[in-house]
Amino acid sequence: MINYDELPHNQILCIDMKSFYASCSAVMRGLDPMTCYLAVVGNKEQPGSIVLAASPRLKKEFGVKSASSRLFNIPDDKRIIIEEAKMSSYLKISTEIIKIFNRYAPMEDIHVYSVDESFIKVDGLKNLFGNAYTIAQMIKDEIYKNFGLPCTIGIGPNMLMAKLALDLESKKVPSGIAVWTYEDIPTKLWPVSPLSEMWGIGRRMERNLNRMGIFNVGQLAKYPLEMLEKKFGIIGNQLYHHAWGVDLSDLGAPLLQGQISYGKGQILLRDYKEEHEIKAVILEMCEEVARRARSAKKAGRTISLGIGYSDSDFGGGFHRSHTIDEPTNVTMDIYNECLKLFHQFYEGKSVRQISITLSKITDDVTLQLNLFEPDKLKLHDLGYVVDKIRDRFGSAALLRAVSFTEAGTSLKRSALVGGHKA
Repeated sequence: MINYDELPHNQILCIDMKSFYASCSAVMRGLDPMTCYLAVVGNKEQPGSIVLAASPRLKKEFGVKSASSRLFNIPDDKRIIIEEAKMSSYLKISTEIIKIFNRYAPMEDIHVYSVDESFIKVDGLKNLFGNAYTIAQMIKDEIYKNFGLPCTIGIGPNMLMAKLALDLESKKVPSGIAVWTYEDIPTKLWPVSPLSEMWGIGRRMERNLNRMGIFNVGQLAKYPLEMLEKKFGIIGNQLYHHAWGVDLSDLGAPLLQGQISYGKGQILLRDYKEEHEIKAVILEMCEEVARRARSAKKAGRTISLGIGYSDSDFGGGFHRSHTIDEPTNVTMDIYNECLKLFHQFYEGKSVRQISITLSKITDDVTLQLNLFEPDKLKLHDLGYVVDKIRDRFGSAALLRAVSFTEAGTSLKRSALVGGHKA
């Protein structure tokens, strides 16, 4: 059993801007975000372009879903407006919303989780503004008054509980604000099923837990901790404690400690059928993953490659990993491991999606030299030199030759904001 008296009892708000991109575009057009039918896509000229955001009414009445629907899935209905993403505008609005948060709490108590979601710690502000619910309502009203944008808010004693209150209740209640306490866990959290409805549990983990006879969060909370740790390691420990609502992370720290990794995913604009083209994109993406790791002075031992096949080849794909002996953040080391995975599992189908991840992260402070790799240190240092040039002159200042081929994507993507038109 968990002794909740020993756990943090903070007042954390988790604020989510509802269908943010779609709502921003609706307001720019003078429309009500909650009643209009509007979808935001990356490129209106490409039928396969992903729907980045759909207004609530478009989701409800037409079943158009953000991130999973594509432009060609949107029904031909004159009421539906299709907008191209305006990423620069969205980012500016997001920055202005953060300024509103700062009127209620100092910046050190604000954690921007993503462009449309933030955490705010409001401990000690009761005498100034009222309790956490009152502050949440004031922030919600001020955002709507200034920008005409709707939001929902979860409130909890820690970041995890605030996030769960947001995801599992706030979007279902008329006020758009939900408060969860430790006392609510048996009645609000434990009945949650399927498990992937809970933040931090993906489809793959859900399948693994289902095979163990765990189908709701309550069963996860009551499963023997030692068996979860034996099966999943530190992640098993985290899953167990999260099922009890326990989160000891500081504001701004990852909610799942130990899950730090550096990755890159890309949905290709067309089917890639030739192996040399697929490998060209893999190399570009390895470069980006390595650069992200180097920017944090980190290196990793586990390289993961995910390949998603085109619907024209009936979909499917694979996701495989390999752990090497020494941590690395050298592009070609990561690329060579990805090639081994690619050659082992690739089925010769058309590719539409690629993902690469570097995990089992350590600090990049030591390098074990090898007589058979005399250039190892030079290649390691070269990556940091290239990064400095790109940081100063732009990501397109230095590109590999494959980026200038028909298969390359880095040159085109260097002109985008967040992967989309500015």
